[in-house]
Amino acid sequence: MAYDKEIYDKIVGLICDEFDMKPEELKEDTTFLEDLGIDSVDVVEMLVEVENQFGLEEISEEDMRTFRTIGDLAAYVTAHSA
Repeated sequence: MAYDKEIYDKIVGLICDEFDMKPEELKEDTTFLEDLGIDSVDVVEMLVEVENQFGLEEISEEDMRTFRTIGDLAAYVTAHSA
């Protein structure tokens, strides 16, 4: 999966701030549900923050369902950023 390293790092920073984690605890293949235990409400709140930080249009529910890992989200943001 292709993503911009700067975007990935910024997303990791958001996750760390939002869920009180350390960057070294997170990897590209870290899953939101299984590894982090982030429920769907938390994911939606985090995605709103991602939309705001990166100036994205609202992420559709269909697209949200494709984000299993941090790398998935970083690839999406990379593809949809101006």
